[in-house]
Amino acid sequence: MMTRLAAVLGFAIALAAGPAAAQGQPPAAPLPGGPPDFPAGRPIGTGEIQRLFDAYAMIQAQKALQLSEAQFGRFVTRLTALQDVRRRHQQTRNQILGDLRRMSNPASGGGDEALMSERLKAFRDEEERAAGEIRKAYDGVDETLDTRQQARFRLFEERMEQQKLDLLMRARQNVRAQRGGR
Repeated sequence: MMTRLAAVLGFAIALAAGPAAAQGQPPAAPLPGGPPDFPAGRPIGTGEIQRLFDAYAMIQAQKALQLSEAQFGRFVTRLTALQDVRRRHQQTRNQILGDLRRMSNPASGGGDEALMSERLKAFRDEEERAAGEIRKAYDGVDETLDTRQQARFRLFEERMEQQKLDLLMRARQNVRAQRGGR
């Protein structure tokens, strides 16, 4: 199962890096058998890529944290809960920020201040709610780990976040290269 998840993630990365060969970089190695869930030529959405990255992170976490088989099942369940809390919060946050962006746009005539005030309050409330839910989800993850693993997990998360940002930057560069640098 873990090998399949790693293969699916590799496939998604290969799709994002498709034009690399056009830039003189070596093409990605073909995956044995190919992943059945993603037929060739079908674009992969952001949500799918995020789920693939999350699955990849779980596989890497088992190695980085040196989780026992007994720990891994509980850890995965709680890490998934943490990821879900973060994702829900980010979606709500982005929605509220989009509302505020539209309302505060000078081209829209300044917007309704009472409505903007309401959305600002919703933003603050969401930030507070998210902080509590994320803290609770971290507590759940920490319950499955010893102290050394907890420290490693925090460092691991930083490393995964950096890898995700690097991947996104490469994907954006590849899209620009496909469009001819526009």
